[in-house]
Amino acid sequence: MRFEPLRYEHLRQMAEIEKEAFDMPWSENMFIPEVNSENATYIVGTRGEEVICYGGFHSVLDEAHITNIAVKRSERGKGIGRFLMSALISKAKEKGARCISLEVKTTNKVAISMYESFGFEVAGVRKRYYNNLFDAYVMRLETEERASSDIG
Repeated sequence: MRFEPLRYEHLRQMAEIEKEAFDMPWSENMFIPEVNSENATYIVGTRGEEVICYGGFHSVLDEAHITNIAVKRSERGKGIGRFLMSALISKAKEKGARCISLEVKTTNKVAISMYESFGFEVAGVRKRYYNNLFDAYVMRLETEERASSDIG
């Protein structure tokens, strides 16, 4: 598997993975603006022509907000999500992010555990965030850049 920047030809397969992964999946059309957006950074894990995983974030000043992260159902449990998350964090730092945030359903224990293993902490709760039914944790990761710049 290799990571590459998001391209239009990835969108159909990404939309299929979205349907597997989320109750309210993004459609193929919802991803179109992300391809050329100056504020969006997406990486796609591919094996040949097959999309295995993808993730992306929006940059706002010195923050990166992760909008999507998903792994194809048949590829889950193999450490691909962890590899993808590591790549997203690296990309966010390259772009100068001093803080990375995301939302995760409070019942998604596997994802929460993975995010915590990277140092993300729960910063708050968004009530009824998913489908107007399920709460989401807002999780944040302060990067090393902020920690070291706050010292001096």
